[in-house]
Amino acid sequence: MSGAGAPQAGNIDGRGLNVVIIAGTWHETISNGLIAGAERVLDAAQATHRLVRVPGSFELAVAAQAAFAGGADAVVALGVIIRGGTPHFEYVSAATTDGLTRVALDSGKPVGFGVLTLDDEQQGLDRAGIEGSKEDKGAEAADAALRTALVIKDLRG
Repeated sequence: MSGAGAPQAGNIDGRGLNVVIIAGTWHETISNGLIAGAERVLDAAQATHRLVRVPGSFELAVAAQAAFAGGADAVVALGVIIRGGTPHFEYVSAATTDGLTRVALDSGKPVGFGVLTLDDEQQGLDRAGIEGSKEDKGAEAADAALRTALVIKDLRG
């Protein structure tokens, strides 16, 4: 795991942006850490935001689509998918990634991708932004969503 080369975070003016955080409910400690990180970034940027929970990562895309239909400027998608002994991991990971990409492209609005695809729970704890974590992927996903929403707003004039 390396944070080398990561973009600078912080100093975003998100006033006037409406952001929806959509998070799966699996692996509560990790997902709650991701949510807390995203909320910290959105609060610091003064963006309007709300949290919506969905059963799992597979449901993130359709909820993101609904958030955009409801007027969201950006979505922060947070989920935890841990590899098991069956091919389920590959199917859910690919479907989630492809679905969120499709929603972003179809809507022309950003989806901050905070879906962790992990070999084991420890990798998630290391990325969840909780005490002892090495990274804060929820904060990174929110930062990316805000920055991209501002770029799109500027490009559209």
